[in-house]
Amino acid sequence: MAKRDFLAIADLTSEEIGRLMDLAGRMKKRTYRETPLAGKTLAMIFAKSSTRTRVSFEVGTYQLGGQALFLSSKDIQLGRGEPISDTARVLSRYVDGIMIRTFDHGEAEELARCAVVPVINGLTDLLHPCQVLADLYTVKEAFGGWEGKRVAWVGDGNNMANSWIDAAGVLGFELRLACPKGFQPDPTVFERARARAGACLTMADAPQDAVEGADVVNTDVWASMGQEEEAAARRNAFRGYTVDAGLMKLANPGAIFLHCLPAHRGEEVTTSVFEGPQSRVWDEAENRLHVQKALLATLMG
Repeated sequence: MAKRDFLAIADLTSEEIGRLMDLAGRMKKRTYRETPLAGKTLAMIFAKSSTRTRVSFEVGTYQLGGQALFLSSKDIQLGRGEPISDTARVLSRYVDGIMIRTFDHGEAEELARCAVVPVINGLTDLLHPCQVLADLYTVKEAFGGWEGKRVAWVGDGNNMANSWIDAAGVLGFELRLACPKGFQPDPTVFERARARAGACLTMADAPQDAVEGADVVNTDVWASMGQEEEAAARRNAFRGYTVDAGLMKLANPGAIFLHCLPAHRGEEVTTSVFEGPQSRVWDEAENRLHVQKALLATLMG
């Protein structure tokens, strides 16, 4: 079998996403008892620290019978200037798969080009595809699927927004995004997704326009990792973009709220919404484990 990488939701077809969701469901229900990673090792490169990415990949690899190696930039020669291409070729001789969580998306792409084992994008500044796979599974749990559903994104047009755009392009559900001026999603990602047959993507003028009639309301922190110095300016720019009870009332009565975590209660979302009955943030966090296990079994099993 030719090696397969996962750098973006757009790398998958709708049928492949459906099969991943089905496999993740079996894993979550514990009806899947195979160990396809027995004797195999996943290298996990972390230029950006994480709670959910590290724990879910490490535990998931172990549960599938394999071993995961945590490699921070300080632990390996990448942190001392070794080219990514050299690291990719060396690791390919030792391990059976590589997950990378880093800043520049180009680094993940170069790693995938040079490695002869599967490479998984655990997060870059451009895309966060593993998280959106978990979000899609959470939507499937809540509604049985995403067909005919409307998803709203409120806030920064960041890597999460970009991966939701990819997902809408592949799967064809309606996505409305409300982002302050100067914080819109990547235009290349947006136009690529909008060019797909059946895509339904809209940039709304205000959060209320995006959320009205939505089945899923989604947001993220206003200042992501590496943007801490911009936090004060961003709080000013994002004034009016907080997901609160009033905004949620514009969504459909059975709508769910999603947040990839960590959250800043009182900024992008109020505590009443984050901890309220429509919130699915803890299911969403757990589902990282199940969908990534399905991804690992598919790519490395």
